[in-house]
Amino acid sequence: MDKLTTLAEAVASIPSGSHVALPGFPITRCAMAFAREVIRQGIKGLTLSQCVGAMDADMLVGGGAVVRLICGGGSLDKFGRLNCVNRGIEDGTLQAEEYSSLSVAFRYLAGSLGLPFMPIRSLQGSDLIRQIKERTGSDVADITDPFTGDNWLVLKPLLPDVSIQVVHTADAEGNAWIMGPRWDNVEQAKASKRTILIAEHVVSTEMIRQQAEKTVIPGLLVSHVVELPFSAHPTSCYREYDYDAKEIEKYVKATSTPESFKAYLDEYVYGVKDHWGYLEKVGGLKHLNTLKADPILGY
Repeated sequence: MDKLTTLAEAVASIPSGSHVALPGFPITRCAMAFAREVIRQGIKGLTLSQCVGAMDADMLVGGGAVVRLICGGGSLDKFGRLNCVNRGIEDGTLQAEEYSSLSVAFRYLAGSLGLPFMPIRSLQGSDLIRQIKERTGSDVADITDPFTGDNWLVLKPLLPDVSIQVVHTADAEGNAWIMGPRWDNVEQAKASKRTILIAEHVVSTEMIRQQAEKTVIPGLLVSHVVELPFSAHPTSCYREYDYDAKEIEKYVKATSTPESFKAYLDEYVYGVKDHWGYLEKVGGLKHLNTLKADPILGY
């Protein structure tokens, strides 16, 4: 079944109030084109979950699309903090549920396996679990091991309405390859009701089948496939392109105040028609080609 569509159509399939799982890691393979389109379409009231908070989540929070964030901390790596997320927590407009990154991954794992809960040791005795229990006690519990009698902390599974996956290669049916680190992306896709793929390259199903062992997300989990080069810009995509330091620095500076971030959104989100307009805005192919990975060395 051919699931190829546009980014605008894929994003329009997500109702306000949905729970969306994001794929990014601070400034690596973030769903940036997706985030810009969500803001452009005015989707609101989202719950976001992400193993480590990243630039895509920060932009969505700053754009007013998010009311709740479930994550294991986060940053923009060497470029600084998640200013929009931090401001949302401080002014009370964002409900933030912070876990360890491992425990978020375990919650996706429980969801992917269809388990009612997932036991975990690493949170025991920490201030973090005390804070989690005070904030959202319904997502954690204690049980007795029926074999040993030991006490175990268990986590409620995460079951997003939709996961967004930025992938390297996919076919029109939604069978996808992710090169390099893939963190909890596969578990996110399996735990979610459906997955939207945003692919750097769409190839034939015959080509995918020739190297079937590379397929980490099967098409049966996927509702939409979008072919969109540089969809993670200004973050990086392994073996495709590096992060764009100047554009990330510009973003960080813009997030310092609500007023300056509004001006940023007016220019880079609302001020362009779509992803292609954004790419032209940041310098077009002449600039983007300076970020592309060497086809032999991969960086």
